[in-house]
Amino acid sequence: MISYENVLGTVTVSENYLSKLIGSEVTSCYGVVGMVPGTGRQRFNRLIRVESIDTGISVTGNANSISVKIHIEVLYGTNIKTLAKSITEKVKYVVKDITDIDVDRVVVRVDGIKE
Repeated sequence: MISYENVLGTVTVSENYLSKLIGSEVTSCYGVVGMVPGTGRQRFNRLIRVESIDTGISVTGNANSISVKIHIEVLYGTNIKTLAKSITEKVKYVVKDITDIDVDRVVVRVDGIKE
C-alpha cells in the first residue's frame, strides 16, 4: 500500500490498483499483443487459466515515486524502441494524472513476438 497526505486527508493506493491501471493502458497500445507473466504467482495463474489485466506488471516504491516493470508480447514488425517509449510516456502520464504519484522508472521487457 502506498499512502500520502493531501489537503483532504490520507490517500491510500494499492499496488494491485496501480498494476491494473497500468495494464489497461499498456494493452491499449498499438503493437502490444498481450502481457507475459513476470512473477511466479502470475505464471501459476496462467497455468490454471486465470487471465488478469495486471499480468506481467510489477510495481515497487513509495508515495514519492514508484518503479514499474512490464513484460509484454509484441506484434511482428512493430518498432520496439518506439513502442517502449510510447508505453513509458503513457504510464508516467496516466499514473501521475490519476494518483499524483511520480513514476521514477519504467522498464519494458519484450518477452515474445507474435505473427
